Amino acid sequence: MVRPSAGTDLVLRAASLEDCRPIAELFEISSDGIADYVWGRLQGEYPGLSLLEIGERRYARENTAFSYQNCVVAERAGEVVGMLHSFVIEPAHGPPEPIDPVLRPYAELEAPGTLYISGLAILPGERGRGIGTRLLRIARARAQELGCAELSLICFAANAGARRLYEREGFKVIDRRQIVPHPMIHATGEALLMSAPARGLTAFL
Repeated sequence: MVRPSAGTDLVLRAASLEDCRPIAELFEISSDGIADYVWGRLQGEYPGLSLLEIGERRYARENTAFSYQNCVVAERAGEVVGMLHSFVIEPAHGPPEPIDPVLRPYAELEAPGTLYISGLAILPGERGRGIGTRLLRIARARAQELGCAELSLICFAANAGARRLYEREGFKVIDRRQIVPHPMIHATGEALLMSAPARGLTAFL
């Protein structure tokens, strides 16, 4: 259940098809260039579209991990100001597929069986108001509903603010990989796999 914040005009709700553009914009912010890199590799499938348009098309799909159906958005005065994208990482079956070297660190940090928070982003003017905390607690409730004992996410070590938020919500670093440099990816240093139990904190403020 997702409900409005008491005493504010902020609403947290399940995303709809009409939210795909702002979801893609926010995912682009949260990924620090990785989204652009991935979408750039798909330009052959989407000729003539910008990277952001490709991201929008990807989120418009249904019944797949990267879909608006796996997103919750924070909305204020009719504008999407934040989003959470999460899905269950299924165990791999069959022989492993070739992995792009730039993306290998993130693939190696996947934690099968967890509810993976692929993206959490808030517009700059809305940060520091507790929206990220509320979205994380919704993710924890969703993990419980889906039968996942753990949540996982990848945080860049250099993003101290995000790491503090995750640690306050019970996430701990359980693995790490060195980021592979690429002109499209702004993050440097290490990518951290963080995990938290699905049960522990109240799901709603």
